Amino acid sequence: MSFDDDLTPSQRAAVEHFEGPLLVVAGPGSGKTRVITRRIARLIERRVHPREILAITFTNKAARVMSERVQALLPRSFIWVSTFHRFCAKLLREHASVVGLASNYSIYDTSDQLTLLKQVLSDLDLDASHFPPSKLLGRISKAKNDLITADQFVARHAESVGTHIDAVLTKVYPTYQKRLLEANAVDFDDLLMHVARMLSEHDELRRSLDERYRFILVDEYQDTNRAQYQIVAALSQIEPNLCVTGDPDQSVYGWRGAQIENILRFERDFPKVALIQLEENFRSTPEILAAADELIQHNVH
Repeated sequence: MSFDDDLTPSQRAAVEHFEGPLLVVAGPGSGKTRVITRRIARLIERRVHPREILAITFTNKAARVMSERVQALLPRSFIWVSTFHRFCAKLLREHASVVGLASNYSIYDTSDQLTLLKQVLSDLDLDASHFPPSKLLGRISKAKNDLITADQFVARHAESVGTHIDAVLTKVYPTYQKRLLEANAVDFDDLLMHVARMLSEHDELRRSLDERYRFILVDEYQDTNRAQYQIVAALSQIEPNLCVTGDPDQSVYGWRGAQIENILRFERDFPKVALIQLEENFRSTPEILAAADELIQHNVH
């Protein structure tokens, strides 16, 4: 069975690329999802075991669509298509003790976080009306996405003159994090931070996971934040078969700490990377594409 008869030359090149890092630069409508699903099918055709393949995207809907497309191509193969957070939750269940948790930890949603933070403010005798919990949680979330622990946050602001809110956070962030640990709980950002630090600080574990997931494919790579970038990079050292697709001009998750620099630095971090551009757009009219290109030329990035 051929998986590339209906592909363009650049799409076919991405599908046929086997080992080594691969950066696929692709705008909307250029067939990114098709390339990823066909690439997975081609890897299995080349006798890569499905358990050695990890495909990651950003939303549950995108993961479901990709999984269904792979299933249609390979009805008898199960490929794990996951979001970053679901993947990290699974790893954390398997290795919870490494970060001081039990495997049955709870994941706090926004409501749980707000309740906990309000209690922290009360215990610290801080007025929630002066320090809105949602604003404080936003700052804590940004710190975690940048892999700044509570201790590191305190140390950084002890050495510099910060804002009043920074001074408050030096008390709130450590207490909030301590309460989470005591409750055997994590928030959404902890899923990423705990796994990133786990891979950074425990090389034997990192090596075993690197060897388990020999081929990693990441869609919408321009939307990764620092923690997500560090996770996939850590899992691609022994087996550097990391394939990422993305468009540096299409980042939509800036509010989650996405760093467009992650896609721009890929060639620097993986110097043997193969670069393929999918330039043909199958959704937009020439007029729309011309207007989009005009806007992109003025992109501050």
